[in-house]
Amino acid sequence: MTVLVVGAGFSGAVYARTLAEAGYNVVVIDQRPHIGGNAYDHDDENGVRVHVYGPHLFHTRSAPVLEWIRRFGQFAPYEHKVRAKLPDGRMAPLPINLDTVNMVFGTNYETSAEVQAHLARVALDFPQPRNAAEHLYGTIGRELTDLFFRPYTRKMWQQELEDMAAAVVKRIPLRTDRVDTYFASEDTQLMPVDGYTALFAEILGHPGIEVRLGTRFERAMLKEFAFCFNAMPIDEYFDFELGDLPYRSIRFHHRSEPDGPPPPAPVVNFTDDGPFTRETWWDALPHHRRRQTGRRSVTTEEPCDYRDNGMERYYPVRTADGRYQTLYTAYRELAARETRMEFIGRCGTYQYLDMDQVINQSLAGARRWLAAQGSA
Repeated sequence: MTVLVVGAGFSGAVYARTLAEAGYNVVVIDQRPHIGGNAYDHDDENGVRVHVYGPHLFHTRSAPVLEWIRRFGQFAPYEHKVRAKLPDGRMAPLPINLDTVNMVFGTNYETSAEVQAHLARVALDFPQPRNAAEHLYGTIGRELTDLFFRPYTRKMWQQELEDMAAAVVKRIPLRTDRVDTYFASEDTQLMPVDGYTALFAEILGHPGIEVRLGTRFERAMLKEFAFCFNAMPIDEYFDFELGDLPYRSIRFHHRSEPDGPPPPAPVVNFTDDGPFTRETWWDALPHHRRRQTGRRSVTTEEPCDYRDNGMERYYPVRTADGRYQTLYTAYRELAARETRMEFIGRCGTYQYLDMDQVINQSLAGARRWLAAQGSA
């Protein structure tokens, strides 16, 4: 039995590998000319490894996910740090922590309890927040919200905080101590030593897997395969008959410059009203300086609508009224009529997913399908 997998990103690769190890022949297609999906990286002319579609930082609390991914490459510990450039040029830790609060309010707090008391004083009363603004105002108050989140939200989402679902900002942690790493200390944080593209080559490097790049999915393909796991946008598959599921996209502005002092952090976020959200200094990430050339590579990100960027979809839009989730649910009901196909991944299920979440969902989905076939 041969199975078709549409998409050579994390979801497609995990499905393909799991099915191949269970004895199935798998054909993986991707319309892009490379494997790895949005995690694709390569060494550029400066001898620096660049993540072409923005920084990908692996972190997880799942032991099974960690065990699975470590089968395919060597990983180095890496605790990611981000700084936010304030309007006056100062660099504040992000997520917000004790030092961020001191910097913004001119205080000299030394303990977590002092910061907690400060935030309790400035927080507004929103016991049941209806949107991102009310959640933030009820957690950190107006000044921190309007400095760190409101301008960023406008350019990232082209929405006001009042229009966004609270879940969008709940993903960002808040700290009251001096810990300045981006992800929680409970997470295992790693970077693949040889890069993500090499990692995907190992995952897809099974004799039961055939990869066809530069190949667009067509419905006629379904006749050639016993089943299809499809990571393409679900609304596009149905020719947008119920309407568009919107996404935000990113224009990546890559630049080369002479080597210089290290940046304040590998990633710097911008809090101003300009068009850019953040920039990444690639040689500041571990194992990303591949050879010495005297130059380094920096990428600045400019959000836009996906329709203005070659239909490149990165971030599903989640509004406070849930209208796009309702639209996705209607598409999912259409998809339920497909007897030999299942939608997977970020675009197939209209979710924003971290890499470990994609791996976990895909392992579970593939094993569930195998069990239904009596192949688990």
